[in-house]
Amino acid sequence: MINFLLTITAGTAAGYVLSKFKVPGGMMIGSIAGAAALNIATGMAYMPYVGRLAAQIIAGAFIGVGLEKSDLARLKTIYKPASALLLGMLILNIISGFLIYRSSSLDLTTSLMSAVPGGISDIPIISEEMGADSASVALLQFVRLVFGLGVFPSMISKVSNWKMFRQKSQTEIYKRTVSNDNSAKHMLLTLAVAGVFGTIGKISGMPSAALVFSMVSVIIFKLTTGKACMPRSMRRFAQVLAGCYIGSSFTMNDAMELKNLVVPSLILLAGYFGACFIIGNILNKKYSIPIDEAMLATTPAGASDMALISAEIGIESSDVIVLQIIRMISAVSVFPQVIRLIVALAT
Repeated sequence: MINFLLTITAGTAAGYVLSKFKVPGGMMIGSIAGAAALNIATGMAYMPYVGRLAAQIIAGAFIGVGLEKSDLARLKTIYKPASALLLGMLILNIISGFLIYRSSSLDLTTSLMSAVPGGISDIPIISEEMGADSASVALLQFVRLVFGLGVFPSMISKVSNWKMFRQKSQTEIYKRTVSNDNSAKHMLLTLAVAGVFGTIGKISGMPSAALVFSMVSVIIFKLTTGKACMPRSMRRFAQVLAGCYIGSSFTMNDAMELKNLVVPSLILLAGYFGACFIIGNILNKKYSIPIDEAMLATTPAGASDMALISAEIGIESSDVIVLQIIRMISAVSVFPQVIRLIVALAT
């Protein structure tokens, strides 16, 4: 019990410091670093499996509450560009994953999971369950997130001003209808639904099923009752649990291996830069989505981050956020199953 409390304290403290310095994904990366430092220095870091399970359930619930009824209605209009986006992202995932595998010491599962366009909170948890090196996955996802938030938006803002892209589409701007229910009662109901179905998912033995089952159950609960809610603080709690679980198994040998992630990082960034232009242009030319919106939809960040970024660079349409949510849901539910199949066929 003492080791568990020390691990949580170290992870929370380091995560809090990084989040205060506005480091993207700071709570997750900080908790990994804090627990890892404790383990390397003392060997006392400990996080029971139930911590990882709770992190998956909370992460799934948080994704689930992000979907709105208005998003489903809008999906009837944008399902074609959404399908093109997902296909492009899956192809990117597979190509980048195999390039990382061929050019580094990472195993195939770790390489493919590192390139999944999901969330820094969700993908490392799933990768751990699939037998990948979750610490390497988390660090590569961190690189993706940093560039997705710090570099891509300014690049997209400049590209959208190029003469060849200045003509905007005349389609109607879509505004999301967002529910703001944050009552403690509804939060507990949401956690109960996610907990029951997440546990069922775990018992099923399917990869990432705890997260996926909790996510789907909360989506259904929200769309049918409108009572699902999940405060951001619970997301941070899940990040600390997941980060401490990953960091508690981190050793000095793992730390020495981090230098080998430079080439995988460059491959990952090159792939996302290329996809941002290629997929963005396809969405722009074929589906008349303004180039800035199309490229933001392919940006490797998260839906909540995109909501802030799009407003900062003058984009009013919420289609970007809807496409990011669809990408996130697919990344945690479909992509790991495809990766599992690919690994099974390759070995």
